[in-house]
Amino acid sequence: MGFTFIDLFCGIGGFRQASESVGGTCVFSSDKNKNARLTYQTNYGDMPEGDITKVDTKDIPPFDVLCGGFPCQSFSIAGKQRGFADPRGQMIFEIIRIAKYHNPKILFLENVANMVRHDDGRTLASIVELLENLGYNVNYKVLAANDFGCATIRKRIYFVCFRNDLNVNFSFPEPFESDVAVEDYLEHDVDEHYFLDLDSVTFYKPDTTERVKNTYRMGYIGNLRKGGRIGQGQRVYSVKGLAPTFVASSRDVAGGTEGYYIDGRVRKLTPNEAKRIMGFPEDFIFPVPEARAYEQIGNSVAVPVLKAIARQIVATNIFENAQDEPGQIL
Repeated sequence: MGFTFIDLFCGIGGFRQASESVGGTCVFSSDKNKNARLTYQTNYGDMPEGDITKVDTKDIPPFDVLCGGFPCQSFSIAGKQRGFADPRGQMIFEIIRIAKYHNPKILFLENVANMVRHDDGRTLASIVELLENLGYNVNYKVLAANDFGCATIRKRIYFVCFRNDLNVNFSFPEPFESDVAVEDYLEHDVDEHYFLDLDSVTFYKPDTTERVKNTYRMGYIGNLRKGGRIGQGQRVYSVKGLAPTFVASSRDVAGGTEGYYIDGRVRKLTPNEAKRIMGFPEDFIFPVPEARAYEQIGNSVAVPVLKAIARQIVATNIFENAQDEPGQIL
């Protein structure tokens, strides 16, 4: 049996990829970023609404599942970690506002793994309390993308919250072994502008001859930062290992994907290579400038992880046994 969902902070539609794969129908989407909305429209056929804070809850159709990878920059190690003091960190309250009005069966959310440690765990505890007070049984877990067939170590915290009256027992999917590496996703005819000057690269160990189940860092690009630190966008990895977490922005030359040692040269990944690693389909299109495509990938979600969780949600038979209409507006 199918279900309906809304796609908040939708980005380029990772949650939509997962939800539609298990029979879901999207009835509403929203994202503040105009370039993300353009990419979303190009690939799914409908234009998301803009700033969710300006959307009246009654203008959102009834739905079964609220999906949302709410903005993570305020909790991320790569950001300033200002938490709720950052306006982006307050977007959880938009989820609360919409869920309180529509009372959906499920809240399916995602954020950075660092939320577990942010403010000594108080941020996570506050979010769990908010969701529980709303009437939900809150399940959360940190999962790594490489445990679900992705060639990237991207770790995220996932929330699956069922309305208390539904009495659902839920368990997150189990990780599994997979033989994947960056080299499985590479294009063979790559434009020269992706390549970096080899003279600017310092190698501190040779490439591995065998595939590894983690990242394998070989060196760095340019000069070390203050304190001998290697910044994001400066690192060079082997394609026989996994990719690190892609980031939305970086000031360095290999920003977004980092650099990779390929056939004796170093280059960053193309947007198409990065999207494949994140689990987006081959026919997924970026109608935006390349810099915006990297940003969108860095802000996105690992689709195979979401699909695995979505299958677990459907396996509870919650949609087959439902007696009520989508949501129950309070």
